[in-house]
Amino acid sequence: MHAVDAVSPAANRSASTETYASAHSPSAHERTLDDGSRMSLTARLWRLSYALQRRIAPGLEYSQTVFEERLRRYVPRATAWLDLGCGHRLLPEWRGEAEAELMRSARFPVGVDSDFAAIHRHRSFVHRCVGDIRALPFAGERFDLVTANMVVEHLDDPTAQFTDVARVLVPNGLFLFHTPNAQSYITMLARPFPDAVKRVAARFLESRDAVDVYPTHYRANRATDIQRIARTSGFQIEQIEYVNSSPTFNMFPPLLLPELLLLRQLQRRHGLTKYRAALIGVLRKTA
Repeated sequence: MHAVDAVSPAANRSASTETYASAHSPSAHERTLDDGSRMSLTARLWRLSYALQRRIAPGLEYSQTVFEERLRRYVPRATAWLDLGCGHRLLPEWRGEAEAELMRSARFPVGVDSDFAAIHRHRSFVHRCVGDIRALPFAGERFDLVTANMVVEHLDDPTAQFTDVARVLVPNGLFLFHTPNAQSYITMLARPFPDAVKRVAARFLESRDAVDVYPTHYRANRATDIQRIARTSGFQIEQIEYVNSSPTFNMFPPLLLPELLLLRQLQRRHGLTKYRAALIGVLRKTA
């Protein structure tokens, strides 16, 4: 097993045509301009956040951008690809064009989710179905790549659920996932709060609708837990990356500055990598 620091150097950037500056600048997140000329408060806060990031933590990337790069690496190689918990989109809202391009590179992409309302309005997957990760509605050894973007933290029985993922993978097939790190500052801050508070926070901090906020368990969100679960569910660890991410408190300047100072330390100090925001895991099904 390899635990990797992921600071996202320029050398690691793949075919993505947009850097952090263009993909995550205020204009990318801005929802409204009041009359086409007057910038909204939200856009101003994004602009301030980005300016501070360039100054305090240059090179910082959103963990979703890093995961997108990993998808670009693995999806074109796959004969049949299954995305777990696909919801209504694969990538962030403003990455619709990149998502469409990724779909075009896939030979046979399939999405599955237990939420019918979400999957019914998915913007990219043509082949999709309702299903439980504990008992996926597919024959064994059907896919050579399974992915999960911000899904693993919601699993209530990850050993059973990983086991069924292994069942639908061909021998040596890969399970690629992106999930919050249970040891990160933002996860530790969020865990004590009830779901009702998390829904309000997600709306304010991330512009996420309440219907897109699901219960979390964090039972496979530490490298040690992933190793243990992998061994008992038919996987071996190919790689676990500790991935930094962009700040959470973009909309709340009093907390943004100390958060950026912390992120700079997580970015630069090797001893703090285990406290980065997210994990990207690559597991290989044992033959």
